[in-house]
Amino acid sequence: MKNYQIEIKWGVIFFAASLLWMYFEKLMGWHDVLIAKHAIYTNFFGLIAIAIYFFAIHDKRKNFFRGKMSWRQGFVSGVILSIVIALLSPIGQLITHYLISPEYFENAIESSVERNAMKQEDAEAYFNLSSYIVQSIAGALMMGVVTSAIVALILRKKNNQEFFNLSK
Repeated sequence: MKNYQIEIKWGVIFFAASLLWMYFEKLMGWHDVLIAKHAIYTNFFGLIAIAIYFFAIHDKRKNFFRGKMSWRQGFVSGVILSIVIALLSPIGQLITHYLISPEYFENAIESSVERNAMKQEDAEAYFNLSSYIVQSIAGALMMGVVTSAIVALILRKKNNQEFFNLSK
């Protein structure tokens, strides 16, 4: 567990940021009066998510690997972070649904049907707590792995001898 303290810390930071984002979305009206725009605007959280992954893997490189980190080490750290986020995501969905925006699913169903984007039954099957919990877990794992691979590639850092292949 000690080896994963950094990933747990940043997983909790991600969790808090996602709850703040949900509250921000609610304040902006994206869960009610502007719900038709929600699908577009919610994607901006991706920038925050990428930044958190960047800071987390950088933190791991600096404070655990003492400034040197291979792509594999960074990638594994990011995958562990993704698992922490995925484990916390159902709690985030529960908090969002019951405390931040309890009317979101009803509004999303109504809006989707009114805009002829979905049939009533399809909207009800998609916009519900169980579906969103599954989506949040799967999304955290899928997007987390991809983000981890890219961020680890950017942040990998070897010592100068390894970089210039002088140590072989």
